[in-house]
Amino acid sequence: MSPHAMLRVSRLTKTYPTAAGPLTVLHEASFELAAGASLAIIGPSGSGKTTLLGLCAGLDRATAGSVEVAGETLDGKDEDARARLRNASVGFVFQNFQLIPTLTALENVLVPLELRGTAGCEPQARALLERVGLSARADHYPVQLSGGEQQRVALARAFINSPKILFCDEPTGNLDGDTSGAMVELIFGLNRERGTTLVLVTHNPELAARCQRVLRLRSGSIVSDEANVFVG
Repeated sequence: MSPHAMLRVSRLTKTYPTAAGPLTVLHEASFELAAGASLAIIGPSGSGKTTLLGLCAGLDRATAGSVEVAGETLDGKDEDARARLRNASVGFVFQNFQLIPTLTALENVLVPLELRGTAGCEPQARALLERVGLSARADHYPVQLSGGEQQRVALARAFINSPKILFCDEPTGNLDGDTSGAMVELIFGLNRERGTTLVLVTHNPELAARCQRVLRLRSGSIVSDEANVFVG
């Protein structure tokens, strides 16, 4: 891995067995991303975007190929070791939020630190909720929050452990136009403030346009990987 690379993907392949025979949903994807950089992964539905994201984040295992995150290889690590790496270096914003329904917004934000065994971080969590405009909703449960508010809680949770790299799966996919724009500003504002590397799966042209690079998938293969010349 290059000295300043945060993510390195080499010939990554994912194949599932089916009744009709093996189905390859990702075929020998390779790319490298520098620390602090931003990458949008785009392509039609079923092109392998979410599969690639999950493999890069260590949420799933590849059939072949390798992934290195923050200088550590995911290959060969058991699930506990992969979980420790994710908790130390990775943030993830899921399309469906994945908040814990029995916990308040504040408690949901604190979950990664509790998994790490870090105590006394409630002020930090409250500050993040304020950063995403939800300081008044800290004691509300997910069912009491709108979709946009739940997405902002998920973003605060993803940043609570100061991740080196943040993976977002359609972070604006369930939001209206105004809320979507606010989410884009939050993601890139936190990226600038903390230097977090961003990898985003998106159908949102505005979000893709904010990234330094755009990687396009089609039928499980990378068909282009280009710098975004419009990013200042």
